[in-house]
Amino acid sequence: MAAAVAAAADVENPLLKDFEFPPFDSVEADHVRPGVRALLKQLEDDLEELERTVEPTWSKLVEPLEKIVDKLTVVWGMVNHLKAVKDTAELRAAIEEVQPDKVKFQLRLGQSKPIYNAFKAIQESPEWQHLSDARKRIVEGQIKEAVLSGVALEDEKREEFNKVEQELERLSQKFDENVLDATKKFERLVTDKKEIEGLPATALGLAAQTAVSKGHPGATCEDGPWIITLDGPSFVSVMQHARNRGLREEVYRAYVTRASSGDLDNTPIIDQILKLRLEKAKLLNYNNYAEVSMATKMATVEKAQDLMEKLRSASWDAAVKDLEELKYFAKSQGAAEADDLRHWDISFWAERLREAKYDINEEELRPYFSLPKVMDGLFNLAKKLFDINIEAADGLAPVWNTDVRFYCIKDSSGSPTAYFYFDPYSRPSEKRGGAWMDEVVGRSRVLSRNGTSPRLPVAHMVCNQTPPVGDKPSLMTFSEVETVFHEFGHALQHMLTKVDEGLVAGIRGIEWDAVELPSQFMENWCYHRETLMGIAKHYETGENLPEEVFLKLVAARTYRAGTLSLRQLKFATTDLELHLNYVPGGPESVYDVDQRVSKRTQIIPPLPEDRFLCGFSHIFAGGYAAGYYSYKWAEVLSADAFSAFEDAGLDDNKAVKETGHKFRETVLALGGGKAPLEVFVEFRGREPSPEALLRHNGLLAAAASA
Repeated sequence: MAAAVAAAADVENPLLKDFEFPPFDSVEADHVRPGVRALLKQLEDDLEELERTVEPTWSKLVEPLEKIVDKLTVVWGMVNHLKAVKDTAELRAAIEEVQPDKVKFQLRLGQSKPIYNAFKAIQESPEWQHLSDARKRIVEGQIKEAVLSGVALEDEKREEFNKVEQELERLSQKFDENVLDATKKFERLVTDKKEIEGLPATALGLAAQTAVSKGHPGATCEDGPWIITLDGPSFVSVMQHARNRGLREEVYRAYVTRASSGDLDNTPIIDQILKLRLEKAKLLNYNNYAEVSMATKMATVEKAQDLMEKLRSASWDAAVKDLEELKYFAKSQGAAEADDLRHWDISFWAERLREAKYDINEEELRPYFSLPKVMDGLFNLAKKLFDINIEAADGLAPVWNTDVRFYCIKDSSGSPTAYFYFDPYSRPSEKRGGAWMDEVVGRSRVLSRNGTSPRLPVAHMVCNQTPPVGDKPSLMTFSEVETVFHEFGHALQHMLTKVDEGLVAGIRGIEWDAVELPSQFMENWCYHRETLMGIAKHYETGENLPEEVFLKLVAARTYRAGTLSLRQLKFATTDLELHLNYVPGGPESVYDVDQRVSKRTQIIPPLPEDRFLCGFSHIFAGGYAAGYYSYKWAEVLSADAFSAFEDAGLDDNKAVKETGHKFRETVLALGGGKAPLEVFVEFRGREPSPEALLRHNGLLAAAASA
């Protein structure tokens, strides 16, 4: 009887159903424990069966393995996605409870000797040289992953390794939750409009909307009350626009000390994570965790350091000049703080100088960037470059929030090739900040729905922009427009893959430091006249963005490029330093390392009490540990890729289409099925060079003299 009841419960559990599109609308926290446990039980049986019957052939090894990996990826992906966009205490608790079981299974799979030996046998067989590039990459990747999963470790060491892995998973979840909770915890109620003078109408509208949701039903944009939070849109608008220096300081200090005290203190978690990562590295016979990270990257530690130093020396003088210019400008405006600009002054005065220099006010441009027009322009660009049509398909797939859109991508013959969800707006109470893209399912021959054509890829894109207010559509800043283009670049690489081997299709199997290439590449089109003018139409009058404003946007692209470059290099260098040379429990704290690195990468040193690391989710709760340099590494690749279009002639439509076709057939089509350097060379005809990046950033002269 109990078994029958359990079986019936399983049938009802949306996580265990066979679906084309995940039932995002019906998954509840209650489904997670029984669903994930039943799934893992099934997968354990499948894995035992595979180990019993494995042979070094594609059908007896890779195909059954892909089915196991895929099932776990899809279901766990759904659950984690809901945690990121619709977080509840119940969902958190459920995930936390089953996570150890999931990690345990992954370790068991990663450490499977029969599977590892079968892959080794394929690599050593006479058939090896006849395998396709994609199949070779799968075999090599699986062998490397098995070694990094501890397949070669014997009993005691393996147990120790597994303990470390479990604990690392738990700690990174906790780190992320602390950041979310600490961000949510800060609320600054403002009742006097003088206190928030300078804040644009959109920010006031958002602050009033937040106040309404926090129990001030009568709050309005004009009369308040307003609530300021540390959520991206709120924090940035205060730093850039609030004339009240005291408020800027208060909000800035709260932001850089997030999750650094009390119950939500991430300091001990950081120490523990770094200690365990070093232990893991030692168990795998590496000297430090940076070496472990680089084992699956394009770069090496030395190459990453060389590039960072090259970019640092090209950026430093420009950043010094940026600060001098800011001081001079603040003085000319009669600012009392001009001779002693602090961290909470920089964004404010940089915005005022940008307005004076380029007469651009990000806020005033919002009416020209309404979300529907931005998406139309983006889709038109994709059609021109890659010969695809993107159509709304709302209602075809269940969604997790009524604001989520669903789209279908069709090729030139009208056949669907992929689908994607788009969740654009900020929902601070339940959705984590930032913007990201992830896969829902990948392209796969083995997991074909009909037995003939491959399963089609499905992606999601998530942003956190200002929601529509009243009957106004979501009006975006230019940087939010860039963000949408960025995430869409990721999605295109997932969706336009031509690889049918699921384990290396789309974004799977791509080295981490190459994965930002298509996303950063797409951002360049925001500065292309025809593309931008196609988007930038006033949402009420339909008039085009004035020509002089376009020219100023392009000129402003290199504004403070030295400063912005150093900021990314500070993050990347601190990350490498913590994973390369830092000694957990040694004389230097993680904050000492941050301060030390900042001496070479920041013109104004951080505050002594700065605890930015406590919110550095990228490296402590994301995939960027000893890998943050990847942003800069990939920027070199993406700028160089875009320069192929510049060389061909951006106004020559025929040449743009031909180059776009080539980009689609290489960077977007080959996925993880070929080494990224080979893919790049196939597209560009040579190895990458940092020249285009420095040129786009206006830093070439500095580099030449350096």
